Amino acid sequence: MRDAPKVAIIILNWNGVSDTSECLESLKSVTYPNFETIVVDNGSQEDDVNILRRRFGDSIHLIANDKNYGFAGGANVGLRYALGRGADYLLLLNNDVVVDSEFLAELVQTAQSLPNLAAACPKIYFHDRPNVLHSTGGRVNVWTGTSRQVGRGEIDKGQYDQIAVRDYADGACILISRQALERVGFLDEDYFAYWEETDWCTRARDLGMRSLYMPKAKVWHKGSASLTKHDFYFLYRRGALLFLRKRKTTLHLISALLCYFLLFGPLYVLRHPSRLTRALAEARALLWHLRTPVTGKT
Repeated sequence: MRDAPKVAIIILNWNGVSDTSECLESLKSVTYPNFETIVVDNGSQEDDVNILRRRFGDSIHLIANDKNYGFAGGANVGLRYALGRGADYLLLLNNDVVVDSEFLAELVQTAQSLPNLAAACPKIYFHDRPNVLHSTGGRVNVWTGTSRQVGRGEIDKGQYDQIAVRDYADGACILISRQALERVGFLDEDYFAYWEETDWCTRARDLGMRSLYMPKAKVWHKGSASLTKHDFYFLYRRGALLFLRKRKTTLHLISALLCYFLLFGPLYVLRHPSRLTRALAEARALLWHLRTPVTGKT
Protein backbone atom coordinates (compact mmCIF):
# COMPACT_ATOMS: atom_id res chain seq x y z
CA MET A 1 0.00 0.00 0.00
CA ARG A 2 1.62 3.22 -1.18
CA ASP A 3 1.84 6.08 1.31
CA ALA A 4 0.23 3.90 3.93
CA PRO A 5 -1.27 5.89 6.83
CA LYS A 6 0.33 5.25 10.19
CA VAL A 7 -1.69 2.98 12.46
CA ALA A 8 -1.24 2.56 16.20
CA ILE A 9 -2.51 -0.77 17.55
CA ILE A 10 -3.37 -0.35 21.23
CA ILE A 11 -3.70 -3.44 23.42
CA LEU A 12 -4.77 -3.29 27.04
CA ASN A 13 -3.28 -5.90 29.37
CA TRP A 14 -4.58 -6.68 32.84
CA ASN A 15 -3.33 -9.90 34.42
CA GLY A 16 -3.51 -11.54 30.99
CA VAL A 17 0.07 -12.01 29.86
CA SER A 18 -0.60 -15.35 28.15
CA ASP A 19 -3.42 -14.02 25.97
CA THR A 20 -1.55 -10.77 25.31
CA SER A 21 1.53 -12.70 24.19
CA GLU A 22 -0.52 -14.80 21.74
CA CYS A 23 -2.14 -11.64 20.39
CA LEU A 24 1.25 -9.98 19.89
CA GLU A 25 2.64 -13.09 18.18
CA SER A 26 -0.25 -13.01 15.69
CA LEU A 27 0.52 -9.37 14.89
CA LYS A 28 3.98 -10.40 13.67
CA SER A 29 2.36 -11.84 10.53
CA VAL A 30 0.43 -8.65 9.68
CA THR A 31 1.25 -7.49 6.15
CA TYR A 32 0.28 -3.83 6.58
CA PRO A 33 3.53 -1.85 6.23
CA ASN A 34 3.09 1.06 8.61
CA PHE A 35 1.94 0.25 12.13
CA GLU A 36 3.28 0.20 15.66
CA THR A 37 2.02 -1.67 18.70
CA ILE A 38 1.35 -0.04 22.04
CA VAL A 39 0.67 -2.23 25.07
CA VAL A 40 -0.87 -0.53 28.09
CA ASP A 41 -0.56 -2.60 31.24
CA ASN A 42 -3.46 -1.56 33.44
CA GLY A 43 -1.93 -2.18 36.86
CA SER A 44 -1.49 -5.96 36.62
CA GLN A 45 -0.96 -7.66 39.96
CA GLU A 46 1.67 -10.08 38.69
CA ASP A 47 4.92 -9.56 36.76
CA ASP A 48 3.23 -8.95 33.40
CA VAL A 49 5.19 -5.81 32.53
CA ASN A 50 8.60 -7.43 32.91
CA ILE A 51 7.48 -10.61 31.15
CA LEU A 52 6.19 -8.67 28.14
CA ARG A 53 9.30 -6.51 28.08
CA ARG A 54 11.55 -9.59 28.04
CA ARG A 55 9.50 -11.38 25.37
CA PHE A 56 8.88 -8.52 22.95
CA GLY A 57 11.49 -5.88 23.73
CA ASP A 58 11.59 -2.92 21.38
CA SER A 59 8.97 -4.41 19.06
CA ILE A 60 6.29 -2.86 21.30
CA HIS A 61 5.81 0.39 23.18
CA LEU A 62 5.00 -0.64 26.74
CA ILE A 63 3.19 1.71 29.13
CA ALA A 64 2.77 0.64 32.76
CA ASN A 65 -0.18 2.25 34.54
CA ASP A 66 0.02 2.56 38.31
CA LYS A 67 -3.44 0.99 38.80
CA ASN A 68 -6.41 -0.43 36.94
CA TYR A 69 -8.17 2.49 35.25
CA GLY A 70 -10.75 0.27 33.58
CA PHE A 71 -10.95 -0.36 29.85
CA ALA A 72 -11.92 3.19 28.95
CA GLY A 73 -9.28 4.82 31.15
CA GLY A 74 -6.51 2.45 30.12
CA ALA A 75 -7.39 2.74 26.45
CA ASN A 76 -7.35 6.52 26.69
CA VAL A 77 -3.77 6.39 27.96
CA GLY A 78 -2.81 4.49 24.82
CA LEU A 79 -4.86 6.75 22.54
CA ARG A 80 -3.19 9.90 23.86
CA TYR A 81 0.25 8.33 23.49
CA ALA A 82 -0.53 7.26 19.91
CA LEU A 83 -1.81 10.71 18.94
CA GLY A 84 1.40 12.20 20.27
CA ARG A 85 3.35 9.89 17.96
CA GLY A 86 1.44 11.00 14.87
CA ALA A 87 -0.92 8.08 14.28
CA ASP A 88 -3.46 8.54 11.47
CA TYR A 89 -5.60 5.64 12.65
CA LEU A 90 -5.93 4.10 16.09
CA LEU A 91 -6.94 0.48 16.54
CA LEU A 92 -8.13 -0.76 19.92
CA LEU A 93 -7.57 -4.51 20.05
CA ASN A 94 -8.58 -6.82 22.88
CA ASN A 95 -5.65 -8.78 24.24
CA ASP A 96 -7.50 -12.09 23.72
CA VAL A 97 -7.83 -11.61 19.96
CA VAL A 98 -5.80 -13.36 17.25
CA VAL A 99 -5.69 -11.62 13.89
CA ASP A 100 -5.58 -12.55 10.22
CA SER A 101 -2.44 -11.30 8.48
CA GLU A 102 -4.47 -9.09 6.09
CA PHE A 103 -6.96 -7.70 8.60
CA LEU A 104 -5.30 -4.31 9.07
CA ALA A 105 -4.71 -3.70 5.36
CA GLU A 106 -8.37 -4.47 4.68
CA LEU A 107 -9.60 -2.15 7.42
CA VAL A 108 -7.41 0.79 6.47
CA GLN A 109 -7.88 0.47 2.72
CA THR A 110 -11.67 0.42 3.09
CA ALA A 111 -11.67 3.17 5.72
CA GLN A 112 -9.80 5.52 3.41
CA SER A 113 -12.47 5.18 0.74
CA LEU A 114 -15.43 5.98 2.99
CA PRO A 115 -16.45 9.52 3.96
CA ASN A 116 -17.67 10.44 7.43
CA LEU A 117 -16.22 7.28 8.96
CA ALA A 118 -15.99 7.34 12.74
CA ALA A 119 -15.09 3.73 13.48
CA ALA A 120 -14.92 0.33 11.82
CA CYS A 121 -14.79 -3.26 13.01
CA PRO A 122 -13.91 -6.51 11.22
CA LYS A 123 -15.70 -9.83 11.00
CA ILE A 124 -15.05 -11.38 14.41
CA TYR A 125 -15.16 -15.14 14.96
CA PHE A 126 -15.05 -17.24 18.11
CA HIS A 127 -11.48 -18.41 18.69
CA ASP A 128 -12.53 -21.95 19.64
CA ARG A 129 -15.10 -22.16 16.81
CA PRO A 130 -13.25 -20.56 13.90
CA ASN A 131 -16.21 -20.52 11.49
CA VAL A 132 -18.79 -19.26 14.00
CA LEU A 133 -19.42 -15.53 14.18
CA HIS A 134 -18.78 -13.68 17.41
CA SER A 135 -19.75 -10.26 16.07
CA THR A 136 -20.20 -8.14 12.97
CA GLY A 137 -20.74 -4.98 14.96
CA GLY A 138 -23.68 -4.12 17.17
CA ARG A 139 -27.21 -2.85 17.39
CA VAL A 140 -28.74 -0.95 20.32
CA ASN A 141 -32.37 -0.84 21.41
CA VAL A 142 -32.70 2.39 23.37
CA TRP A 143 -36.23 1.50 24.55
CA THR A 144 -35.16 -1.70 26.30
CA GLY A 145 -31.63 -0.62 27.24
CA THR A 146 -30.11 -3.62 25.49
CA SER A 147 -27.51 -4.24 22.81
CA ARG A 148 -26.71 -7.21 20.61
CA GLN A 149 -23.82 -8.31 18.46
CA VAL A 150 -25.15 -8.87 14.95
CA GLY A 151 -24.63 -12.46 13.78
CA ARG A 152 -23.42 -13.80 17.11
CA GLY A 153 -23.50 -17.61 17.21
CA GLU A 154 -24.24 -18.03 13.50
CA ILE A 155 -22.09 -20.19 11.24
CA ASP A 156 -20.49 -17.96 8.63
CA LYS A 157 -22.11 -18.81 5.29
CA GLY A 158 -21.45 -15.46 3.67
CA GLN A 159 -24.61 -13.88 5.03
CA TYR A 160 -22.62 -10.90 6.35
CA ASP A 161 -20.25 -10.32 3.45
CA GLN A 162 -21.30 -6.75 2.70
CA ILE A 163 -20.08 -3.55 4.32
CA ALA A 164 -22.85 -2.39 6.66
CA VAL A 165 -23.66 0.49 8.98
CA ARG A 166 -23.88 -0.49 12.66
CA ASP A 167 -24.96 1.36 15.79
CA TYR A 168 -21.50 0.64 17.15
CA ALA A 169 -18.29 -0.99 16.00
CA ASP A 170 -17.39 -3.88 18.27
CA GLY A 171 -14.81 -2.88 20.87
CA ALA A 172 -12.93 -6.17 20.60
CA CYS A 173 -11.32 -4.70 17.47
CA ILE A 174 -12.23 -1.15 16.56
CA LEU A 175 -10.44 1.16 14.13
CA ILE A 176 -10.88 4.90 14.73
CA SER A 177 -9.59 7.67 12.52
CA ARG A 178 -7.54 10.44 14.06
CA GLN A 179 -9.94 13.05 12.72
CA ALA A 180 -12.92 11.30 14.33
CA LEU A 181 -11.17 10.94 17.69
CA GLU A 182 -10.17 14.60 17.70
CA ARG A 183 -13.74 15.58 16.88
CA VAL A 184 -15.64 13.19 19.18
CA GLY A 185 -13.17 13.06 22.06
CA PHE A 186 -11.86 10.16 24.09
CA LEU A 187 -13.75 7.25 25.61
CA ASP A 188 -15.97 8.21 28.53
CA GLU A 189 -14.18 6.88 31.62
CA ASP A 190 -17.36 6.88 33.69
CA TYR A 191 -18.11 3.47 32.15
CA PHE A 192 -14.93 1.76 33.42
CA ALA A 193 -15.80 -1.31 31.32
CA TYR A 194 -18.62 -2.23 28.88
CA TRP A 195 -20.74 0.17 26.80
CA GLU A 196 -17.87 2.64 26.33
CA GLU A 197 -17.58 1.90 22.59
CA THR A 198 -21.37 2.13 22.24
CA ASP A 199 -21.27 5.52 23.91
CA TRP A 200 -18.41 6.74 21.71
CA CYS A 201 -20.03 5.58 18.47
CA THR A 202 -23.31 7.20 19.51
CA ARG A 203 -21.56 10.51 20.13
CA ALA A 204 -19.94 10.18 16.69
CA ARG A 205 -23.29 9.46 15.03
CA ASP A 206 -24.78 12.54 16.68
CA LEU A 207 -22.06 14.51 14.85
CA GLY A 208 -22.98 12.96 11.49
CA MET A 209 -20.35 10.20 11.35
CA ARG A 210 -20.89 6.49 10.76
CA SER A 211 -19.72 3.26 12.37
CA LEU A 212 -19.22 0.44 9.88
CA TYR A 213 -18.67 -3.30 9.73
CA MET A 214 -16.03 -4.40 7.20
CA PRO A 215 -16.30 -8.11 6.34
CA LYS A 216 -13.03 -8.66 4.47
CA ALA A 217 -11.05 -8.05 7.67
CA LYS A 218 -11.09 -11.05 10.01
CA VAL A 219 -10.05 -11.75 13.61
CA TRP A 220 -10.76 -14.44 16.21
CA HIS A 221 -11.84 -13.57 19.76
CA LYS A 222 -11.48 -15.82 22.77
CA GLY A 223 -13.84 -13.82 24.94
CA SER A 224 -11.99 -15.00 28.04
CA ALA A 225 -13.42 -13.46 31.20
CA SER A 226 -11.10 -11.22 33.20
CA LEU A 227 -13.88 -10.44 35.70
CA THR A 228 -16.05 -12.50 38.01
CA LYS A 229 -19.62 -13.09 36.85
CA HIS A 230 -20.87 -10.76 39.57
CA ASP A 231 -18.63 -7.92 38.40
CA PHE A 232 -19.51 -8.55 34.76
CA TYR A 233 -23.26 -8.36 35.36
CA PHE A 234 -22.84 -5.32 37.61
CA LEU A 235 -20.71 -3.37 35.12
CA TYR A 236 -22.82 -4.37 32.13
CA ARG A 237 -26.15 -3.29 33.67
CA ARG A 238 -24.54 -0.21 35.20
CA GLY A 239 -23.18 0.72 31.75
CA ALA A 240 -26.49 0.16 29.99
CA LEU A 241 -28.35 2.47 32.34
CA LEU A 242 -25.52 4.99 32.33
CA PHE A 243 -25.71 5.11 28.53
CA LEU A 244 -29.42 5.91 28.68
CA ARG A 245 -28.95 8.55 31.37
CA LYS A 246 -26.12 10.26 29.47
CA ARG A 247 -27.16 9.97 25.83
CA LYS A 248 -30.92 9.42 25.71
CA THR A 249 -34.09 10.78 27.29
CA THR A 250 -35.88 10.14 30.57
CA LEU A 251 -38.58 8.37 28.58
CA HIS A 252 -36.01 5.89 27.22
CA LEU A 253 -34.76 5.23 30.75
CA ILE A 254 -38.25 4.66 32.15
CA SER A 255 -39.08 2.30 29.27
CA ALA A 256 -35.90 0.28 29.83
CA LEU A 257 -36.51 0.00 33.58
CA LEU A 258 -40.08 -1.18 33.01
CA CYS A 259 -38.86 -3.81 30.54
CA TYR A 260 -36.26 -4.94 33.04
CA PHE A 261 -38.57 -5.19 36.05
CA LEU A 262 -41.65 -6.51 34.25
CA LEU A 263 -40.12 -8.71 31.55
CA PHE A 264 -36.39 -9.49 31.52
CA GLY A 265 -35.91 -9.86 35.28
CA PRO A 266 -38.90 -12.15 35.92
CA LEU A 267 -38.09 -14.30 32.87
CA TYR A 268 -34.52 -14.81 34.09
CA VAL A 269 -35.68 -15.78 37.59
CA LEU A 270 -38.17 -18.27 36.13
CA ARG A 271 -35.54 -19.85 33.89
CA HIS A 272 -32.72 -19.86 36.45
CA PRO A 273 -34.30 -19.83 39.93
CA SER A 274 -31.14 -21.07 41.66
CA ARG A 275 -28.80 -18.42 40.22
CA LEU A 276 -28.59 -15.41 42.51
CA THR A 277 -25.32 -13.98 41.21
CA ARG A 278 -26.86 -12.06 38.37
CA ALA A 279 -29.82 -10.78 40.40
CA LEU A 280 -27.55 -9.51 43.17
CA ALA A 281 -25.14 -7.90 40.71
CA GLU A 282 -27.86 -6.11 38.79
CA ALA A 283 -29.51 -4.96 42.02
CA ARG A 284 -26.14 -3.47 42.95
CA ALA A 285 -26.08 -1.67 39.59
CA LEU A 286 -29.54 -0.21 40.19
CA LEU A 287 -28.52 0.98 43.66
CA TRP A 288 -25.43 2.61 42.16
CA HIS A 289 -27.64 4.66 39.85
CA LEU A 290 -29.99 5.65 42.66
CA ARG A 291 -27.03 7.07 44.59
CA THR A 292 -24.91 8.54 41.80
CA PRO A 293 -25.52 11.73 39.84
CA VAL A 294 -24.53 11.70 36.18
CA THR A 295 -22.32 14.33 34.57
CA GLY A 296 -21.27 14.89 30.99
CA LYS A 297 -24.67 14.56 29.35
CA THR A 298 -24.89 15.40 25.66
